[in-house]
Amino acid sequence: MATIEIKKLHKTYSNNQHAIKGIDVSIKEGEFVVLVGPSGCGKSTLLRMIAGLEDISDGELYFNDRLMNSVHPKDRNIAMVFQNYALYPHMTVYDNMAFGLKLKKMPKAEIHQRVTDAAKTLGLTEYLNSLPKEMSGGQRQRVAIGRAIVRQPDVFLFDEPLSNLDAKLRVQMRTEIKRLHRQLKNTMVYVTHDQIEAMAMGDKIVILKDGVVHQTDSPVNVFAHPKNKFVAGFIGSPAMNFVSGEIIKEDELFFINEGMKISVPPPLRISMENYLGKKVDMGFRPEYVYDKGLEKERRLSTDVEIEILVVENVGSESYNHFRLNGMDTIYSYRSSSSHAHFPGEKLTVGIDLERLHFFDNETEETIL
Repeated sequence: MATIEIKKLHKTYSNNQHAIKGIDVSIKEGEFVVLVGPSGCGKSTLLRMIAGLEDISDGELYFNDRLMNSVHPKDRNIAMVFQNYALYPHMTVYDNMAFGLKLKKMPKAEIHQRVTDAAKTLGLTEYLNSLPKEMSGGQRQRVAIGRAIVRQPDVFLFDEPLSNLDAKLRVQMRTEIKRLHRQLKNTMVYVTHDQIEAMAMGDKIVILKDGVVHQTDSPVNVFAHPKNKFVAGFIGSPAMNFVSGEIIKEDELFFINEGMKISVPPPLRISMENYLGKKVDMGFRPEYVYDKGLEKERRLSTDVEIEILVVENVGSESYNHFRLNGMDTIYSYRSSSSHAHFPGEKLTVGIDLERLHFFDNETEETIL
């Protein structure tokens, strides 16, 4: 196992593309860290820099306090699992997993022990004599993971390893990888563009955009306390709803726009005094909107008239997309499928005032 310290890391290519811009990340020994962000954010580049497959333009990378900037990939004691399984099609599962160990000229007995142990861990024992073409995508990905396990590395690196799998297999494999992490207790760094995957798997998630880290925290804290509007909108499915408006003061502070007037929650009133007469963005998550007609317990909320445009039934839940008082923007709220809505339906919903988020209109930073 290893700790990883990334300090002021930069990556600039020959065409002056600045892909990584002064990133700082600390990864503890045995931690499962997920790098997540939209396409082009730099997450795979950062992973390849950790692996030694990309040169570091500036900054420092440490494994266990050892500077790794100039250390060759083969000397970093890492194992990498790619989106493409990269298996040798003419080799059996056993030989694919053993190949790297044979190149190191390890004793045959030790190779056999490592391969059979990894196969048992991954449920591949009965496939050791099979060729990759005889296996499903999920099984082949397990072989690729097994090939990494037998090396007994300090650090596992995963570069979008589940992207080629169907939805059901993705869920199954992410569970298996998390189980594997608990069993092996190795440091793992995992790249994905899927924020649900990141939330489900990571002990800690690092959210990137345009080569910059926007927030590093536990999944729970990132969801409940996003640092800025980008993080708030990126994490969560369906995405957070945003409304632009202005802060005014009457008998108390209000957020107003053409579609609503909402009392600013007490914990934010001191901070929001600085925004009197200014534009701010308000955010509320779809799960914190509810049908007032079904309300059993009175909550601190504001009542809003909406018209349902589209309903997506996804099993036990429905995603209801609506407009606010004739506004053009489409918003969403999540409800139970047992209380189904229909397009064209008009109803009153409540927005939980204790779950609101406000963002500076210029910097997009969260107002605390």
